Amino acid sequence: MREICSGTATVQRGDRTGPNLRPLYNRPGHPWRDHLSMETMPRQIVAFGGGGFSMESGNPLLDDYVLGLCRRERPRVCFLPSASGDADHYVVRFYRAFPADRCEASHISLFRREQGPTELRDHLLTQDLIYVGGGSVVSLLGVWRAHRIDVILREAWEAGVVLCGLSAGSLCWFEEAVSGFHGAPQRVEGLGFLPFSNCVHYEPTSERRLSYHQMLREGMRPGYAAEDSAGLHFIGCELNRVVASRPAARGYRLDAAGERVVEMRLATAYLGDAAPVTRLPGATSASLSTASAA
Repeated sequence: MREICSGTATVQRGDRTGPNLRPLYNRPGHPWRDHLSMETMPRQIVAFGGGGFSMESGNPLLDDYVLGLCRRERPRVCFLPSASGDADHYVVRFYRAFPADRCEASHISLFRREQGPTELRDHLLTQDLIYVGGGSVVSLLGVWRAHRIDVILREAWEAGVVLCGLSAGSLCWFEEAVSGFHGAPQRVEGLGFLPFSNCVHYEPTSERRLSYHQMLREGMRPGYAAEDSAGLHFIGCELNRVVASRPAARGYRLDAAGERVVEMRLATAYLGDAAPVTRLPGATSASLSTASAA
């Protein structure tokens, strides 16, 4: 039985509070807590449709954003490149994007004999940010479950460690997802931290977009989509805001009413117009901008 989703890590098993699917954005009033008191840190996930160091060389806005959510000035950041099979070049690029003067960086390689930290649980639970790379979400979920990383990540999320990722590293956090890595888009069951569906690389003419609409008509749960360079920032199970590293990138909320798919474009904050985030962003500026049906 899945644990009830909540905005902070103080809710215990057995609480009767259900996920709040409306409004789309979180209410204001989430001050930073003492970083040493992890039981009161908010649960946060930032899901990129695409972007970050592996897709946007020279544009650090999304990576800066997630680093800014960490309380520590030099945060501990662990990279999980599992979806790429722990590709060496991917790991090298991570360390170039997250140098020692910015953070205390590490990685875990589940496909290599030298996996990194010996005690995986202890290491992950001491991080400020866990960053999940792109690739095959099917392979990622398989190897995580084999090593019980999925269980550890839920524990880390509940303790207030910020979780983020792009592509497969976005899809994995949701109840259901649309994966196109292995050819035609397919419906995949994720970890279920967020009780929605998710589609990444949601470009206007993409096959993923059309497939996502069809899956919604066929009963897939309502959810969120993000274009490349857009990030969906959740606090608990509520969308707090949408941010972007390109001015035109957007996020979307989708639901189906019979054969009709309702696609709502969400107001998006371009990170190039704002100072780096140093505390939880307020929710007062976020709202729906337009709505269209497909």
